[in-house]
Amino acid sequence: MGCGVRRCLILLSLAWSPLSADTYYLTVAGLGSEADYEQRFSGWAKDIDKLVQSAPASHAKTLFGDSATRDNIRRELQALSGQAKPDDVVVVMMIGHGSFDGIDYKFNVPGPDITSSELAQLLDRVPASRQLVVNLTSASGAAIEALRKPNRAVITATRSGTERNAVVFPRYWIEALRDASADADKNDVITALEAFRYADQKTAKFYETQKRLATEHALLEDTGQGEGVRNPSSENGQGLLAGRFPLIRLGAAQQAMRDPAKQKLLARKEELEAQVDKLKYQKAAIPGDEYKKQISALLLELARTQA
Repeated sequence: MGCGVRRCLILLSLAWSPLSADTYYLTVAGLGSEADYEQRFSGWAKDIDKLVQSAPASHAKTLFGDSATRDNIRRELQALSGQAKPDDVVVVMMIGHGSFDGIDYKFNVPGPDITSSELAQLLDRVPASRQLVVNLTSASGAAIEALRKPNRAVITATRSGTERNAVVFPRYWIEALRDASADADKNDVITALEAFRYADQKTAKFYETQKRLATEHALLEDTGQGEGVRNPSSENGQGLLAGRFPLIRLGAAQQAMRDPAKQKLLARKEELEAQVDKLKYQKAAIPGDEYKKQISALLLELARTQA
């Protein structure tokens, strides 16, 4: 298994944060080069802004058009280094065009571009214990090497810097945040892992329907040491952090977040779900009978808490 038991335990313990933690969103729509792309990228950024603004304890900043400059991105991330606390969560989403010169990935913005190495350095100074970078641009796969870090999940629309065509993955990423069917385990929480799988499947279907050769292949990396995978699982060790990274809460979970009397139950429910996920990643190292005993006990308590 790509993620050892001890490493999985460490990752999960650091991935878990209390419901009282704040979530900071920074969404940036870069240069479109053409009017159609410019409008599309800005529209997607505004859609994300509306979705995340409605979440309790969230702080959202969205840059697009002339405001989406390298200096402004730097300014926002530097501000987060002083605002975000260790228990907090930071989510950075990048929309637009990217490029790769064989050495470093660049996010194309008005004025000087910003590189993945610079983004990584800025994020390294943010004390939030959980970070998610969703790079929804062409050539974004080239950014993984610089951005990967323990307790930081990185999602890219492409698997390399050579996939340079405009991407459709961001369209389906945003759709995942709106569509309840993206909540695969039906627990009223759409996680980063669920949104990734939803958007990846929809993107593949798009190329099949259009009878076109796919020019983008999304990747996820959340161990801090891999190159990213298309199919995160306990077998390759990828997806544990992203699977415990709530992006959107729905229905009962959203209502409970707003009800102090129910927040403790919701916290316990999500803690039990995290323990179930952890156990699944440990399965290969646990005797079969012991695994069944532990998973049955967790699922029973989860059902009681859910009820």
